[in-house]
Amino acid sequence: MSRTVKTAAPADSTPARARRNRRGVVVPLLLVAVLGSAGALAVTRPWERGESTPRQVPVAHDVVAVEKGSLSTGIQAGGALGFDKPTPVVATGRGTLTAVPAVGTVVRTGGRLYEVDGRPVVLLKGERPMWRDLGPKVSDGADVEQLKRNLIRLGHAEGLGLEADQKFTPGTTTAVKRWQKALGVPQTGTVTLGSVVMLPQGTARVQHVGAQLGAAVGTTSVLTVTSTDLVATVQPAENQLSRFKPNGKVTVKLADGGTVNGRIRSLIRGGANGEEGGSGGGNGDGGSGKTTVTVALDTQDLARKSGPSSVVVSVVGDSVSDALIVPVTALLALDGGGYGVKVADGADATAARLVTVRLGLVADAKAQISGGIQAGDQVVVPK
Repeated sequence: MSRTVKTAAPADSTPARARRNRRGVVVPLLLVAVLGSAGALAVTRPWERGESTPRQVPVAHDVVAVEKGSLSTGIQAGGALGFDKPTPVVATGRGTLTAVPAVGTVVRTGGRLYEVDGRPVVLLKGERPMWRDLGPKVSDGADVEQLKRNLIRLGHAEGLGLEADQKFTPGTTTAVKRWQKALGVPQTGTVTLGSVVMLPQGTARVQHVGAQLGAAVGTTSVLTVTSTDLVATVQPAENQLSRFKPNGKVTVKLADGGTVNGRIRSLIRGGANGEEGGSGGGNGDGGSGKTTVTVALDTQDLARKSGPSSVVVSVVGDSVSDALIVPVTALLALDGGGYGVKVADGADATAARLVTVRLGLVADAKAQISGGIQAGDQVVVPK
């Protein structure tokens, strides 16, 4: 028959003084372990400390030549070129849609935007949409002033002494009749709701037609229009956003190789309205929360030749030319402050002299240096 026998742990026969001495060596041993691990960590740092004590873990070295060239802190991000300020146009009033323009049509102030019941709906410039008929008995208002500004701009108020105020005067009625005669519609002297579309831009480019001929107006958008100006848009990575500052200078490289300067006009979290075919500026980001940066271009000629397309937006940063450049891993932080590099004799990294240098621009893991060094010198870097 088997049985289990429990054995007591042997008593510690070590004398008390010896046990105290054994405990006393624990702290030094721990310090040795910590210092050993610190030494192992130190060799993984990208920049060595010059003239420091030898490391416990040897590091293999190589040499690279000091280069002469340009260095810039600017960054690049892919973006898109597209037409600015997409705006949906919802027809007001009643009637049936009888004519729409083709995509790409450019309509200027006073031009026909689309047609309802066989009569033109005209584009006028204004921030405030029409909400009522405007005629001889209408009360004063900002919408009247807006209409009068357009009549004066289009040349229908000549000789009438018409001022752009908020009163619908007899002279206003005469100017409206002149305008209606030029359009070929009945000369009533009253501008009915739905016969004009007020948009902030004086010229609109038709981007999208959203309604079918024969549809009743007043329910959905008839058109989406844009400005005729092109803008560049980009959605930078989060770690790039700090470089995109309002009104900051950028350069835009076009798809055909041309380059145009621009300035950052806006930064909008969550994207912007989409452009046609996904190629225009301001594409939405599907609710991903990215920030859309819109760049206004200094000139339009080159952009229009290129057309809506992919672009590369470069944020203008500090730059230097004809600079002596080394990898940042070649820099040694000196005990007394400042930096140095080890200059090797040929390809032998073990025979090297320490040269103190002045640090300039740092970008893309490269550093500008100056001092007792010249292009072609071999500097030591970790492998």
